[in-house]
Amino acid sequence: MSREQVSEVVKGSRALAAAGLDDMVWGHASVRDPEGRGAWMKASGWGLGEIDESRVLLVEPDGEVLEGSGRRHLEYPIHTEIYASRPDVGAVVHIHAPAVNAFSSLDVPLRPISHDAVPFDHPQIPRFGRTGALIATRELGAALAESLGGARGVLMPHHGAVTVGPTMGIATMYAVLLERACRTALSALAAGGSASWSDEEETVFKREQVWNPAQLDAGWQHLVRMSGVPTVSGGPS
Repeated sequence: MSREQVSEVVKGSRALAAAGLDDMVWGHASVRDPEGRGAWMKASGWGLGEIDESRVLLVEPDGEVLEGSGRRHLEYPIHTEIYASRPDVGAVVHIHAPAVNAFSSLDVPLRPISHDAVPFDHPQIPRFGRTGALIATRELGAALAESLGGARGVLMPHHGAVTVGPTMGIATMYAVLLERACRTALSALAAGGSASWSDEEETVFKREQVWNPAQLDAGWQHLVRMSGVPTVSGGPS
Protein backbone atom coordinates (compact mmCIF):
# COMPACT_ATOMS: atom_id res chain seq x y z
CA MET A 1 0.00 0.00 0.00
CA SER A 2 1.28 3.48 -0.92
CA ARG A 3 1.66 5.19 2.44
CA GLU A 4 1.95 8.69 0.92
CA GLN A 5 -1.32 8.46 -1.01
CA VAL A 6 -3.14 6.85 1.90
CA SER A 7 -1.92 9.61 4.23
CA GLU A 8 -3.19 12.31 1.85
CA VAL A 9 -6.64 10.73 1.68
CA VAL A 10 -6.78 10.55 5.48
CA LYS A 11 -5.74 14.20 5.83
CA GLY A 12 -8.15 15.38 3.14
CA SER A 13 -11.10 13.45 4.54
CA ARG A 14 -10.49 14.60 8.08
CA ALA A 15 -9.88 18.21 6.97
CA LEU A 16 -13.19 18.27 5.09
CA ALA A 17 -14.94 17.05 8.23
CA ALA A 18 -13.16 19.70 10.31
CA ALA A 19 -14.47 22.32 7.88
CA GLY A 20 -18.05 21.08 8.36
CA LEU A 21 -18.35 19.45 4.93
CA ASP A 22 -19.12 15.94 6.13
CA ASP A 23 -22.45 14.28 5.28
CA MET A 24 -22.75 11.31 7.64
CA VAL A 25 -21.07 8.48 5.67
CA TRP A 26 -21.35 10.12 2.22
CA GLY A 27 -19.00 12.33 0.24
CA HIS A 28 -15.43 11.36 -0.57
CA ALA A 29 -11.95 12.55 -1.44
CA SER A 30 -9.28 10.85 -3.50
CA VAL A 31 -5.78 11.19 -4.89
CA ARG A 32 -4.46 9.87 -8.18
CA ASP A 33 -2.47 6.65 -8.07
CA PRO A 34 1.04 7.58 -9.28
CA GLU A 35 1.28 4.29 -11.20
CA GLY A 36 -1.90 5.02 -13.16
CA ARG A 37 -3.97 2.27 -11.54
CA GLY A 38 -6.90 4.47 -10.51
CA ALA A 39 -7.88 6.41 -7.37
CA TRP A 40 -6.95 6.12 -3.71
CA MET A 41 -10.15 7.02 -1.85
CA LYS A 42 -12.02 6.44 1.40
CA ALA A 43 -13.96 3.24 1.91
CA SER A 44 -17.75 3.32 1.87
CA GLY A 45 -19.69 3.23 5.14
CA TRP A 46 -17.46 5.63 7.07
CA GLY A 47 -17.78 9.35 7.66
CA LEU A 48 -15.05 11.70 6.48
CA GLY A 49 -14.03 12.35 10.07
CA GLU A 50 -13.68 8.62 10.75
CA ILE A 51 -11.10 7.91 8.07
CA ASP A 52 -7.77 6.42 9.05
CA GLU A 53 -5.19 4.42 7.10
CA SER A 54 -7.21 1.21 7.43
CA ARG A 55 -10.18 2.79 5.62
CA VAL A 56 -8.55 3.81 2.34
CA LEU A 57 -8.83 1.81 -0.89
CA LEU A 58 -7.17 1.79 -4.29
CA VAL A 59 -9.98 1.54 -6.88
CA GLU A 60 -9.22 0.98 -10.55
CA PRO A 61 -11.33 2.45 -13.39
CA ASP A 62 -13.58 -0.61 -13.74
CA GLY A 63 -14.34 -0.59 -10.01
CA GLU A 64 -12.11 -3.39 -8.79
CA VAL A 65 -10.55 -2.78 -5.37
CA LEU A 66 -6.84 -3.43 -5.83
CA GLU A 67 -5.63 -2.58 -2.32
CA GLY A 68 -7.24 -2.07 1.07
CA SER A 69 -10.24 -3.71 2.71
CA GLY A 70 -13.86 -2.65 2.68
CA ARG A 71 -16.45 -1.61 0.11
CA ARG A 72 -15.85 1.05 -2.50
CA HIS A 73 -18.22 3.95 -3.04
CA LEU A 74 -20.71 3.59 -5.89
CA GLU A 75 -19.55 6.96 -7.19
CA TYR A 76 -15.91 6.02 -7.69
CA PRO A 77 -16.25 6.96 -11.43
CA ILE A 78 -16.34 10.63 -10.40
CA HIS A 79 -12.71 10.24 -9.47
CA THR A 80 -11.34 7.77 -12.00
CA GLU A 81 -12.94 9.46 -15.01
CA ILE A 82 -11.73 12.92 -13.98
CA TYR A 83 -8.19 11.55 -13.63
CA ALA A 84 -8.52 10.00 -17.08
CA SER A 85 -9.53 13.31 -18.67
CA ARG A 86 -7.42 15.76 -16.62
CA PRO A 87 -3.72 14.85 -16.34
CA ASP A 88 -3.16 18.04 -14.32
CA VAL A 89 -5.48 16.86 -11.52
CA GLY A 90 -3.91 15.05 -8.58
CA ALA A 91 -6.88 15.08 -6.19
CA VAL A 92 -10.69 15.10 -6.40
CA VAL A 93 -13.24 16.02 -3.71
CA HIS A 94 -16.98 15.32 -3.84
CA ILE A 95 -19.26 17.01 -1.28
CA HIS A 96 -23.01 17.33 -0.56
CA ALA A 97 -22.81 20.61 1.37
CA PRO A 98 -26.07 22.49 2.11
CA ALA A 99 -25.21 25.89 0.60
CA VAL A 100 -23.73 24.25 -2.51
CA ASN A 101 -26.93 22.27 -2.99
CA ALA A 102 -29.20 25.26 -2.46
CA PHE A 103 -27.24 27.62 -4.71
CA SER A 104 -26.69 25.11 -7.52
CA SER A 105 -30.47 24.75 -7.87
CA LEU A 106 -30.78 28.43 -8.79
CA ASP A 107 -30.38 29.67 -12.34
CA VAL A 108 -27.89 32.39 -11.38
CA PRO A 109 -24.11 32.61 -11.79
CA LEU A 110 -21.78 32.48 -8.79
CA ARG A 111 -20.33 36.00 -8.66
CA PRO A 112 -17.18 37.02 -6.72
CA ILE A 113 -18.90 39.13 -4.07
CA SER A 114 -16.38 37.74 -1.57
CA HIS A 115 -12.84 36.38 -1.70
CA ASP A 116 -14.25 32.85 -1.53
CA ALA A 117 -15.85 32.97 -4.98
CA VAL A 118 -12.77 34.30 -6.78
CA PRO A 119 -11.61 30.84 -8.00
CA PHE A 120 -15.03 30.17 -9.55
CA ASP A 121 -15.71 33.07 -11.91
CA HIS A 122 -13.97 34.28 -15.09
CA PRO A 123 -14.55 31.62 -16.23
CA GLN A 124 -17.80 30.80 -14.45
CA ILE A 125 -17.97 27.48 -12.61
CA PRO A 126 -19.92 25.00 -14.77
CA ARG A 127 -23.07 23.10 -13.79
CA PHE A 128 -23.59 19.42 -14.58
CA GLY A 129 -27.15 19.08 -15.90
CA ARG A 130 -27.22 15.47 -17.05
CA THR A 131 -28.59 14.01 -13.80
CA GLY A 132 -28.95 14.71 -10.11
CA ALA A 133 -28.70 11.01 -9.32
CA LEU A 134 -25.55 9.11 -8.34
CA ILE A 135 -22.60 9.04 -10.72
CA ALA A 136 -22.44 5.27 -10.60
CA THR A 137 -21.26 4.40 -14.12
CA ARG A 138 -18.14 5.18 -16.09
CA GLU A 139 -20.30 6.82 -18.77
CA LEU A 140 -21.76 9.28 -16.25
CA GLY A 141 -18.33 9.85 -14.75
CA ALA A 142 -16.99 10.73 -18.20
CA ALA A 143 -19.94 13.09 -18.77
CA LEU A 144 -19.24 14.81 -15.46
CA ALA A 145 -15.56 15.14 -16.36
CA GLU A 146 -16.59 16.69 -19.70
CA SER A 147 -18.76 19.26 -17.89
CA LEU A 148 -15.89 20.04 -15.51
CA GLY A 149 -13.62 20.76 -18.46
CA GLY A 150 -10.60 22.74 -17.29
CA ALA A 151 -12.38 24.32 -14.30
CA ARG A 152 -11.52 24.08 -10.59
CA GLY A 153 -14.92 22.64 -9.77
CA VAL A 154 -18.37 21.79 -11.06
CA LEU A 155 -21.77 22.28 -9.43
CA MET A 156 -24.13 19.27 -9.54
CA PRO A 157 -27.71 20.54 -9.12
CA HIS A 158 -29.86 18.34 -6.85
CA HIS A 159 -26.71 16.50 -5.71
CA GLY A 160 -23.61 18.45 -4.63
CA ALA A 161 -20.33 19.52 -6.17
CA VAL A 162 -16.88 18.34 -7.18
CA THR A 163 -13.64 20.27 -6.80
CA VAL A 164 -10.22 19.35 -8.15
CA GLY A 165 -6.61 20.40 -7.76
CA PRO A 166 -3.05 19.31 -8.34
CA THR A 167 -2.85 18.31 -4.66
CA MET A 168 -5.25 17.18 -1.97
CA GLY A 169 -4.68 20.44 -0.13
CA ILE A 170 -5.80 22.58 -3.06
CA ALA A 171 -8.78 20.39 -3.96
CA THR A 172 -9.90 20.47 -0.31
CA MET A 173 -9.49 24.23 -0.03
CA TYR A 174 -11.53 24.73 -3.22
CA ALA A 175 -14.33 22.63 -1.70
CA VAL A 176 -14.27 24.77 1.45
CA LEU A 177 -14.19 28.02 -0.53
CA LEU A 178 -17.00 26.87 -2.83
CA GLU A 179 -19.34 26.13 0.07
CA ARG A 180 -18.51 29.49 1.68
CA ALA A 181 -19.01 31.32 -1.62
CA CYS A 182 -22.41 29.69 -2.13
CA ARG A 183 -23.45 30.56 1.42
CA THR A 184 -22.49 34.22 0.88
CA ALA A 185 -24.32 34.30 -2.45
CA LEU A 186 -27.48 32.90 -0.84
CA SER A 187 -27.32 35.59 1.87
CA ALA A 188 -26.98 38.31 -0.75
CA LEU A 189 -29.87 36.90 -2.77
CA ALA A 190 -32.04 36.72 0.34
CA ALA A 191 -31.29 40.40 0.97
CA GLY A 192 -32.51 41.32 -2.50
CA GLY A 193 -29.47 40.50 -4.62
CA SER A 194 -25.89 41.68 -4.73
CA ALA A 195 -25.38 45.22 -6.01
CA SER A 196 -21.73 44.71 -6.93
CA TRP A 197 -18.93 42.18 -7.24
CA SER A 198 -15.34 42.05 -8.47
CA ASP A 199 -14.98 42.55 -12.21
CA GLU A 200 -12.85 40.22 -14.33
CA GLU A 201 -9.65 42.22 -13.88
CA GLU A 202 -9.97 42.34 -10.10
CA THR A 203 -11.04 38.70 -9.92
CA VAL A 204 -7.97 37.53 -11.84
CA PHE A 205 -5.73 39.75 -9.69
CA LYS A 206 -7.24 38.46 -6.46
CA ARG A 207 -6.72 34.85 -7.50
CA GLU A 208 -2.97 35.46 -7.26
CA GLN A 209 -3.09 37.88 -4.34
CA VAL A 210 -5.59 36.11 -2.08
CA TRP A 211 -5.50 32.48 -3.25
CA ASN A 212 -1.94 31.94 -4.44
CA PRO A 213 -0.35 28.56 -3.58
CA ALA A 214 1.10 29.84 -0.29
CA GLN A 215 -2.28 31.13 0.91
CA LEU A 216 -4.07 27.95 -0.12
CA ASP A 217 -1.46 25.90 1.70
CA ALA A 218 -1.83 28.03 4.84
CA GLY A 219 -5.56 27.32 4.87
CA TRP A 220 -4.95 23.61 4.21
CA GLN A 221 -2.43 23.33 7.05
CA HIS A 222 -4.92 25.01 9.39
CA LEU A 223 -7.62 22.50 8.47
CA VAL A 224 -5.23 19.57 8.96
CA ARG A 225 -4.31 20.88 12.43
CA MET A 226 -7.98 21.37 13.29
CA SER A 227 -8.73 17.81 12.14
CA GLY A 228 -6.39 16.31 14.70
CA VAL A 229 -4.31 14.37 12.16
CA PRO A 230 -0.77 14.12 13.59
CA THR A 231 1.89 16.05 11.69
CA VAL A 232 5.65 15.60 11.71
CA SER A 233 6.35 19.10 12.97
CA GLY A 234 3.27 19.45 15.13
CA GLY A 235 2.57 22.83 13.50
CA PRO A 236 2.42 24.72 10.23
CA SER A 237 4.79 23.83 7.40
